[in-house]
Amino acid sequence: MKWSDIRTRVMLAALLPVLVVGIGLSVAFLLSRSSDLNESYQQRSRALARQLASASEYGIFSANEVQLHLIGLGAAKEPDVRSVDIFDRQGNLITRVGQPLFPHPVMGMQESSALDTSNDLDVLVQPVLGSQISLDDVFEMQGQSLPQPAQLLGHVVLVMSRQSLAELERGMLLLGVSITLGGLLLGALVAFLISRGVLRPIQRVSRQIERLENSELGFRALVHPNDPFANLQRGLNSMAKTLQDSHLLLEYRVEKATQDLRAQKETAEEATRSKSQFLAAASHDLRQPAHALGMFLERLVQFPHGDEETKVLDHLAASVRAQQDLLDSLLDIAQLETQSVKTSIRALSVREFFAPLVSGLHAQANAKQLDFRIRPSPLWVLSDSALLTRMLLNLIHNALRYTEHGGVLLACRPVQGGGLARIEVWDTGVGIAPQHQREIFKEFFQVNNSERNRSLGLGLGLGIVDRAARLLGHTVRVKSVLGRGSCFSIELPLALSPRPQSIVEARDPIPTNDLQGFRLLVIDDDVLVAEGMHMMLSSWGCDVVVASGIDEALVQLRAGQSPQLILSDYRLRAGENGLDAVRLIRAAAKFCIPACLMSGDIGENLSNLCRDAEVQFLQKPVRPAIVRNLILQLVR
Repeated sequence: MKWSDIRTRVMLAALLPVLVVGIGLSVAFLLSRSSDLNESYQQRSRALARQLASASEYGIFSANEVQLHLIGLGAAKEPDVRSVDIFDRQGNLITRVGQPLFPHPVMGMQESSALDTSNDLDVLVQPVLGSQISLDDVFEMQGQSLPQPAQLLGHVVLVMSRQSLAELERGMLLLGVSITLGGLLLGALVAFLISRGVLRPIQRVSRQIERLENSELGFRALVHPNDPFANLQRGLNSMAKTLQDSHLLLEYRVEKATQDLRAQKETAEEATRSKSQFLAAASHDLRQPAHALGMFLERLVQFPHGDEETKVLDHLAASVRAQQDLLDSLLDIAQLETQSVKTSIRALSVREFFAPLVSGLHAQANAKQLDFRIRPSPLWVLSDSALLTRMLLNLIHNALRYTEHGGVLLACRPVQGGGLARIEVWDTGVGIAPQHQREIFKEFFQVNNSERNRSLGLGLGLGIVDRAARLLGHTVRVKSVLGRGSCFSIELPLALSPRPQSIVEARDPIPTNDLQGFRLLVIDDDVLVAEGMHMMLSSWGCDVVVASGIDEALVQLRAGQSPQLILSDYRLRAGENGLDAVRLIRAAAKFCIPACLMSGDIGENLSNLCRDAEVQFLQKPVRPAIVRNLILQLVR
């Protein structure tokens, strides 16, 4: 039985008052009746004792034992009388009827009583006093003196049993219990009838609510005219209809909103695809002429010219570098924003990773007479080589740009018990105020460069660092003191990895300080780019062969023009690509010719494809100095 059940509650509501009233009445009746019986018993016992004393007066006075014995026998016939003892004045027993079970108490001039609780007996002691008879004599009345006190003749001891009184009390108790039980049964019957009349409508309402709770909104309860909850059931039916209509309307709206969202999603995906295609096309189409412009400028600088021409060429070179930096930064931001960059996390040796940064950055440091140092480290880290290189180059370029005295330090050390590595770039530059240390990672934000001086950068480098770090799951931190310098750090996981195998070397290595006579195969379908590469490489003393596609390159190879290095664009004519060209040329030459793929595409994971094919990858526009250093490294 559940105490929270409504049927139980109704039964308790009906039975508890009956139980309380029945028990109360029974107790009151028993107490009252018991008191009356006890009082009646006491009065009868005292009256009998007094009658015995009065009847025994003459017998004791005349010492008539027979008469006294007959009086005792008559008293013994009364109910509850156990024994009768009659004593004289001196306390001598004159006659006894029955066997007393109680020691006689002290007998005096006053009546007394005692209770034998062990045998449930009452012992009453009644003194027998002599009666004074007044004589009606005129002469004696005149000389009448004061009345004399009554004389004690003896005592009557009456022993009464309470057994019948106890039986009467037990009978009354049983009667009270019977009355109480009868009242409870009657109350239970009444409660059952009441609960059945009340619970059925409540249960109907409860079942109706339960079905509504189970989303059976189409259910309608049958309303009985005499049902006390008829109005409630009608209200629930009306509410169910309203909920059903609202549910249907909501389903319709959700379905319509889902269709609208699906359409908007398809539109957004189409816009994203269009944006990606535009970025890929824009990247390729913008990088190609910028790359060719750099090659032509490199060749133009080699011609003899006067001071005025030198000044113009210096400005032209600065403009080209600024254009290339801006193009690289904008396209890098676009790639990271659209998450079109596919990362390749692998183990990198910090020592080998830092080595190429020395030659590329010492010239910039020497131009400002700064001390640029790299602290060697034996650690290995997990990261993407291309993105980590881009991040470190941006940080070091910023450090060199904003440092006028002192130097820049690149270092790496383990942190947090050896679980992470921290690559740090320290400088002794101008420093960054605390209120700007969060803003510097936003695009185009620069401290103290509201006039957009290009010599102070574009404000995109740290934005690229922040986006690349989030893409790789690395953490970028900055500590800076205004006027004393800054420290930018990148936290990344440590790795334990074997040293990667080197690619197969070319058969004809050349001296690292001279490219005279070095055989190069350039594959590019863009006439301006191919001509610019040919002019620049030829000016370095290289023997250059240019091909616009795979077939033309294979023809040159069969004609005996076996190259020592292949420089190819990725996109070629008729759906061909540079990786296929390198693979086919290596197969025809029957050895792994060192190769480099240069492309302006951003939509494909060319870096990973080139790594798998043992091909170096450079993204256009490529600066001539980088091309020269790459050639020297590949052919060693």
